[in-house]
Amino acid sequence: MPDIPPEQSLIEYPSRFPIKVMGLNVDGYVNAITQIAERFDPTFDASTVELRASSGNKYLGVTITITATSREQLDELYRTLTTHPLVRTVL
Repeated sequence: MPDIPPEQSLIEYPSRFPIKVMGLNVDGYVNAITQIAERFDPTFDASTVELRASSGNKYLGVTITITATSREQLDELYRTLTTHPLVRTVL
């Protein structure tokens, strides 16, 4: 993927950046997502995590808000989240 010059980016770095992760509502799911967030953002605050269960309670939406420092950081975070076995969708 070609580098996008900072003046063409829609995101100013650093900035707070919410990411919604949806996956199976099972033990360890939220912990796995927060551990991934902490790997990419050492300042990540797990107390800011927002949870929303599906109507049937089979799935759980987890919103994490990280401090985005670069396009590369966000790309790698999205790749890591989307390849996790419990994750179904990342927005």
